[in-house]
Amino acid sequence: MRLVIAKCSVDYAGRLQAHLPLATRLLVVKADGSVLVHSDSLSYKPLNWMSPPCTLQSSEPDDEQREAGIVETWRVTHTKTADTLVVSIYEILHDSDHELGIDPGLQKDGVEAHLQKLLAEQIEVLGEGHRLIRREYMTAIGPVDILATDAAGASVAVEIKRRGDIDGVEQLTRYLELMNRDPRLAPVAGVFAAQEIKPQARTLAEDRGIRCVVLDYDAMRGIDDSHTRLF
Repeated sequence: MRLVIAKCSVDYAGRLQAHLPLATRLLVVKADGSVLVHSDSLSYKPLNWMSPPCTLQSSEPDDEQREAGIVETWRVTHTKTADTLVVSIYEILHDSDHELGIDPGLQKDGVEAHLQKLLAEQIEVLGEGHRLIRREYMTAIGPVDILATDAAGASVAVEIKRRGDIDGVEQLTRYLELMNRDPRLAPVAGVFAAQEIKPQARTLAEDRGIRCVVLDYDAMRGIDDSHTRLF
């Protein structure tokens, strides 16, 4: 992982247009190829980012850019969509590389872990003909909650959350990109399963061909009958 603190401006061009004016920010380049632009606010959320597969090219400024004070330009291009993230760097305050190694993944507890167990036991919630292969299927970047097959025998990777947001969709996207390189599994479809899925997350998932499934925790535990509810 490369961490760069720099005075920079950022422009995103593609399905949407966005501009971040000159300011001091944290630039994160991860081993999976993703590039994230952070400020000292918004908690864990980046101001802008580019998800893999993408390429990063660094170049020295031309005469016009040099006169404007730019010392380096990053152009990050998404391989599939051709969207671009252009980072114009005016000053580098810190630049370091760190080898983090393989992360074992989040150890889940509470409701989320119980949801995984229940869904594994009731895999037909995903649809008739689905069959469980295993829970916590390990990949090089962490474990997929559930690996299953559908009625046609095709592989299905399932990511489970209590509340489904964009970060969960991004996480599943990374798993799918990796798993679809494995000829033993490919093609692998994705299912994003949660008790509640935010509209933005649903839109992003469906745009990427990922199916969303809302899980009824009480019904799966057998303590709530949705057919006898008044509301």
